[in-house]
Amino acid sequence: MEPDTLGAILDGVAAAWHVPDGIEVTLEANPSSVEAERFRGYRAAGVNRVSMGVQALNDRELRFLGRLHNVEQALGAIRLAREIFPRMSFDLIYARPGQRAEDWERELNQAIDLAADHLSLYQLTIEEGTRFFDLHRAGKLVVPDDDHAAHLYEVTQAVTAGRGLPAYEVSNHARPGAESRHNLTYWRYGDYAGIGPGAHGRLNTTSGKVATAAEKHPETWLQMVEADGHGVSEQTTLSREQQADELLLMGLRVREGIDIARWSSLAGKPLDSEREDFLISLGLIERIGNSRLRATPEGMLLLNRVVAELS
Repeated sequence: MEPDTLGAILDGVAAAWHVPDGIEVTLEANPSSVEAERFRGYRAAGVNRVSMGVQALNDRELRFLGRLHNVEQALGAIRLAREIFPRMSFDLIYARPGQRAEDWERELNQAIDLAADHLSLYQLTIEEGTRFFDLHRAGKLVVPDDDHAAHLYEVTQAVTAGRGLPAYEVSNHARPGAESRHNLTYWRYGDYAGIGPGAHGRLNTTSGKVATAAEKHPETWLQMVEADGHGVSEQTTLSREQQADELLLMGLRVREGIDIARWSSLAGKPLDSEREDFLISLGLIERIGNSRLRATPEGMLLLNRVVAELS
């Protein structure tokens, strides 16, 4: 995207909504030389935080992941981003085929040396409909088993916490005060508008909380916008029970947990005390005072099951 295009979008946002001073404006970018050359233009347009899809600090692994950049380009983009933007983050993928804990620890420490205040660290997952899925099914791609993947997750938590970037969400790590504000909006189950192709939104309206989904195909989305003024293809008013389920699913991802009274108000019932006590006895969840509930580090490894038990 050209910086002028980005500037026009931000001007459109400012015309439609109140934009407070100091608002976080994050741009997701690839660390290719083409995008990095535009960083100063993006900053001039109003971006004050950049998040880059680095994914690995090893050329062989980057080729395996299908990335178009190499490590030299990634390092150059990181250095440039730190120079230009007040805040910067990048992501890495771990639990890659054949990845040893000591290799990941070394790569992670290198990443922390490069990072300013935020890292996103995702485990490799095999999604149906992807090239990796076909290779995995054919036996040509072997990922770490659950125990080794869990060990890599534990290494991730220990190294980042020891280096001052503790996890504030399952896959996101930051120095205190440098957490991603827009991502926290999702995890705290706040309101957000999904505008572009394929974007999802959650908005409180006079008829209740509405889930929106925009047309995925960019050209079709544009035609809808030109004809109707928007590209929303689906719009659903969520029941309070659905909202409670989403609040639980999103809120237990973060270290701060969920507000129990808010969940109970949406669900129309208190938490099941027997299930809660059972999960507490297993060391998977814990209370924060009397008002909040969160997953423990052990519970984060089994988060889908924890959510299913509580909902």
